[in-house]
Amino acid sequence: MLWYRIDNRLIHGQIIEAWLPYTRATKLVVANDDFAAETLRQQIILLAVPSRIHSEFVRVDGLKALVDSYQKKDDDALILFADCADARKAIDSGIVMEACNVGNLHYAPEKRQICPHIALSADDESCLRYLESRGVTLDFRSIPADSPQIKDW
Repeated sequence: MLWYRIDNRLIHGQIIEAWLPYTRATKLVVANDDFAAETLRQQIILLAVPSRIHSEFVRVDGLKALVDSYQKKDDDALILFADCADARKAIDSGIVMEACNVGNLHYAPEKRQICPHIALSADDESCLRYLESRGVTLDFRSIPADSPQIKDW
């Protein structure tokens, strides 16, 4: 099964300790153009990932081919986006996403705080509405044990 998550922290403790066990993912993918180009940042972040987990860093426009290969092999993967715009680009490139977890988006002055772990800019809101219009169910949770915190945003 493929799991999708928007989290501007990308790989961190909640991903390693909660989401990977919950999803039973054996693959961890960061889909972000900037991160895909930064080998040093990748090497640093991989220090936190258990060796049994295969990790990849891809440009968003390269995600479709990777997802297709995972689906052919019936692999379980957790796919992380740094922001809402990356998730939208993935949908526009042909990714079919049934659901997307919105895990963390940091507060900034121009953003509206909708729950303790999510603050949305006007662009974020537009992207998330677009995902919903494409049939994506949004799941606003930090960790799997949490109840979804947002019903109407």
